[in-house]
Amino acid sequence: MGVIDIEIPSLISADKMFKAFVLDGDTIIPKALPHVITSVQTLEGDGGVGTIKLTTFGEGYVHKSVKHRVDAIDKENFTYSYSIKEGGALNVFESISYHVKIVATPDGGCICKTRSIYQPKCDVQVSEEKIKAGKERGSDIFKKVEAYLLANPDG
Repeated sequence: MGVIDIEIPSLISADKMFKAFVLDGDTIIPKALPHVITSVQTLEGDGGVGTIKLTTFGEGYVHKSVKHRVDAIDKENFTYSYSIKEGGALNVFESISYHVKIVATPDGGCICKTRSIYQPKCDVQVSEEKIKAGKERGSDIFKKVEAYLLANPDG
């Protein structure tokens, strides 16, 4: 099993970032990363625990789509957990789960703390380069959402 932790600071308040990244992520994330994510749609559920979502990636990406399930969501404490159920890197991993916590900072911004937990198949080894690339992708998504919110303060 492997664990990857990242922390990304933001100028955006914790409540606004949680709303954009989690609650309104289906619409905001494709707008913030149109070259990467072409759509996010709910396949089953109402957005809460147990909801199954499909993310479709742009041209040139190895994975065309990935399905994930919402495992936990806490709107008051700004936490969100989900697991990859189909597609993505499941050709290499038995399981992948993500745990997001957005924490307010004294300056009115926030820190996005993300923990990725993965279980490789058989004896698959994950290189430091792949771990670094994963951290960069996670940070890039968060920073693109932040940039979108700064450029579009009203949504």
